[in-house]
Amino acid sequence: MVAADAALAQSASAQATMKRDAMSNGPEAPIIKAVGLGKQVSTGDAELTILADVSFEVRDSEAVAVVGVSGSGKSTLLALLAGLDTPSTGTVRVDGHDLYALDEDGRAALRGRMAGFVFQSFQLLPAMTALENVMLPLELAGAPGARAAAQAMLERVGLANRLNHYPRQLSGGEQQRVAIGRAFVTRPRLLFADEPTGNLDPATGAQVIELLFGLNRENGTTLLLVTHDEALTRRCDRVLRLSAGRLLDGQN
Repeated sequence: MVAADAALAQSASAQATMKRDAMSNGPEAPIIKAVGLGKQVSTGDAELTILADVSFEVRDSEAVAVVGVSGSGKSTLLALLAGLDTPSTGTVRVDGHDLYALDEDGRAALRGRMAGFVFQSFQLLPAMTALENVMLPLELAGAPGARAAAQAMLERVGLANRLNHYPRQLSGGEQQRVAIGRAFVTRPRLLFADEPTGNLDPATGAQVIELLFGLNRENGTTLLLVTHDEALTRRCDRVLRLSAGRLLDGQN
């Protein structure tokens, strides 16, 4: 336990130093800045507009919810901001980096340094235990003490007795806790979450929300969440509302 806590503390200290260095150009600089973002796809003879002229900024340590009816472009917007898809028009700057001036490898490297992800369907690797799933991003980054840090994170999310369980042996809520632990174990400056409570019952969803925002407070992580969950939306600092691919507002 002591070794695990020490590993987690060491990782947190290193990430805090990186965050201070990254903010040296001024605390007012947005961590995300989207300008004129658009996405169109061809469907036979027609062109379908998924997003049109979306512009906004997200400040460091903000929690921002993206809401809208199904098909309004929420998940596409999240993918564009994370560099998982390419826009038809516009630009995205992440921590001052022009995301789409980077090639695919460059975007992947930036995500690896800065971002964590939580998905509605958990996206755990079925052949890996809970511990191995949480260790994975640390091992890919070449971080020392991956096992101890992952164990400490699983203890933090309430799964100390599930370390060696496989995803199929865990409930939906437990799987999402593993996914949240995996997302936060690298102490990311940004966390992207796509419907993190969408596959959970209300009681379990409420527990996951508390965990998500508890870790957010502890780590100062910027949260960008796509959600239909009103309880989750109310916890955010700001709400971005999309309709037919256009941003309606971004007010508190």
